[in-house]
Amino acid sequence: MLYVVATPIGNMEDVTLRALDVLRGCDALAAEDTRRTRQLLTRYEIPRPRTLLSLHEHNEEHSAQRVVGLLDGGARVALCSDAGTPLVSDPGYRTLRLVVEKGFPVVAIPGPSAVLAALAVSALPPSSFIFKGFPPRKPGPRKRFLEADADAPHTLILFESPHRIAKLLADAHEVLGDREACVCVDLTKRYEATHRGVLSALAGEFEGETVRGEVTVVIAGTTRR
Repeated sequence: MLYVVATPIGNMEDVTLRALDVLRGCDALAAEDTRRTRQLLTRYEIPRPRTLLSLHEHNEEHSAQRVVGLLDGGARVALCSDAGTPLVSDPGYRTLRLVVEKGFPVVAIPGPSAVLAALAVSALPPSSFIFKGFPPRKPGPRKRFLEADADAPHTLILFESPHRIAKLLADAHEVLGDREACVCVDLTKRYEATHRGVLSALAGEFEGETVRGEVTVVIAGTTRR
C-alpha cells in the first residue's frame, strides 16, 4: 500500500498523529529531500525505515519504478514532499499514476496545507476557489497565465517565489484590475506575516522589499456579471 503523507509546511508541531503513526510503521519512505524528512523523523524519535529513497522532479521516473517494486514485494511505502501534501506543486504525480495503473491501493494521510491556511486567513470569499500553483517566471507568460482566470468569479490562490512577488502583484493588478488580495509570507514559520489590501497597494508595499520565506497569494474573483 502507498500512503500519501502530508507533512508540516513549517512548524513541526502541525504534523498529525496519523502521519506520525504511518511514518513509524512504513517499510519504505520516498521523500523529496531525505535530509528534510530525516529532520521530522528525528524530531519525533522515529527510526529510519528500512528503505529511504529520494523522489524529486529530476529522478521521479526512476524512483517511481523503485516504489512499484517495493509495493510488489509487499512493502508499506510512504510518500512525502518537503512540506505540505505531495503532488500539490510538488513531485509525486507520475509515481501515483504508475502505482494506480499497477493496481496498488493508495491511502491519503491529510494534514497541513499552505493553500487552505492562506485562504482561511485571507478574509476573501472561501466558498469557491481555484489553486493555480506557481505562475511562469517571465512577464509575458505570467500575464497570459493570469488572463486565463480574469473572468472567473472564484477566489484565486497561487504560490510565488519571494524574489518575484512584487512583479506578480504588479502584473495581477494590470491584468485583473485593482482587486482585493492577501499575501501570506512564511506561514507557520519564523517570519510569518499576512498582508491584506488591493493589488496596487500590495504591489507598492512589496516593491524593493526583501521577502523571506515562501509566499502564498490569494486574490478575489471578478465581480463582473
